[in-house]
Amino acid sequence: MCMAKKNYVLDTSVCLTDADVIYKFDNHDIFIPLKVLEEIDGHKKRQDSVGSNARQFIRTLDTLREKANLEKGARIGKGMGILKVVSYAILKEVIFPPDLDMRHPDHAIIATAKAIQSDCENRKTIMVSRDINMRVICDSIGLEAQDYISEKAAPSFEELYNGFIVQCFDDEVIDRFYAGEDIMITEDEAEQPMYPNQYVMMVSNANDKKSALAKFKNHHEPLQNVVNKNIHDWKIDARNKEQAFAIDMLMNPDIKIVSLVGRAGSGKTLLAIAAGLQQTIGLRTDENHYSRLIVSRPVQPLGKDIGFLPGTMEEKMLPWLMPIQDNLKFLMGDRTSLEMYMEKGKIEIEALTYIRGRSISNAFIVIDEAQNLTKHEIKTIITRIGEGTKIILTGDVEQIDNVYVNETSNGLAHAVESFKEYPIAGHMTFKKGERSELATLASKVL
Repeated sequence: MCMAKKNYVLDTSVCLTDADVIYKFDNHDIFIPLKVLEEIDGHKKRQDSVGSNARQFIRTLDTLREKANLEKGARIGKGMGILKVVSYAILKEVIFPPDLDMRHPDHAIIATAKAIQSDCENRKTIMVSRDINMRVICDSIGLEAQDYISEKAAPSFEELYNGFIVQCFDDEVIDRFYAGEDIMITEDEAEQPMYPNQYVMMVSNANDKKSALAKFKNHHEPLQNVVNKNIHDWKIDARNKEQAFAIDMLMNPDIKIVSLVGRAGSGKTLLAIAAGLQQTIGLRTDENHYSRLIVSRPVQPLGKDIGFLPGTMEEKMLPWLMPIQDNLKFLMGDRTSLEMYMEKGKIEIEALTYIRGRSISNAFIVIDEAQNLTKHEIKTIITRIGEGTKIILTGDVEQIDNVYVNETSNGLAHAVESFKEYPIAGHMTFKKGERSELATLASKVL
């Protein structure tokens, strides 16, 4: 039992976040309290990623059970540790603080971990939980606890890939770039690691007001001028450098996946939808790369859920999709035009619920509020993409309504970090709000 270096006790929140969590601890031993299994069982009928993870986790345990007794311990895999399901019987030998009411599931799980710690004193026992309060309680009773960090895309929001860099050049280099000469950034010249479709703000060493906007492909090709700075048919002009970079990516058919992250009012959703309209029903037929525009968003309430909604699926989805319709009506000028194009099948506004099993080809897809999706949900969506389709993921990782993800573990953050090394992907983080002075101020001070 004590051959592994550490004991890890898994909380329910960890198992519901990552169904494959037991494979993430190398040769260390893993303990699953019975109370955790009870809580997981209560989630298995949910029709979302949490329910899917619950069912998959249970199936994984059942596979191990067929190989060995889970009470005595089952080998997880070659070179890996032992997994044990821990009974409450071991609690009888341990005295716990009277404030820990064993009728509370969290307290029972912590007590189980504390009993394991007492039972194997020659080895460190660690409680793993996504629940901050549980980790605080563990610390207060002398039990080490940690967050489940393997599902984080980056250590912090500030360390997420932002899609552009600011780099200084001599005056004459910037002049040569404007004159159309080939300017390259070698690996030695780069001030930080660079990725395909990363944008560069070229700033003069002598005069910081002298600058140029460029796009980087690789260290063997010259910097490209940022050509697309507006979406002409819809009278959308870039208001800042990040929007100019975003428009350039959105209008480039060679970039198949674009992620846009920014605070409320930064223009990410409006730009994405406008670019989709331009390339589906735009006046310039040479830019009509896609047969239809599909716009969707996850169903995730802000605040208390109001319960079930009456009507057909379309009527049920209407409150969730109103922000998307607002953007479409703003761009198109009136509702009549929107309804006409929806009837023709050129514009589709639909729920993400039924995307599994589909293969979506020759479409421009916008997934709004993607920060509320899990890594699994993002994977499910992107793997539905067929030939000739471009997908745009937009969201604000600082405004998350899904309790099972945070600013670095959500699906959007994972997409940003996972695709940054590939030439078919592009990303931009918006720094400035453009909706209104009040909205920009609110995002900073509230």
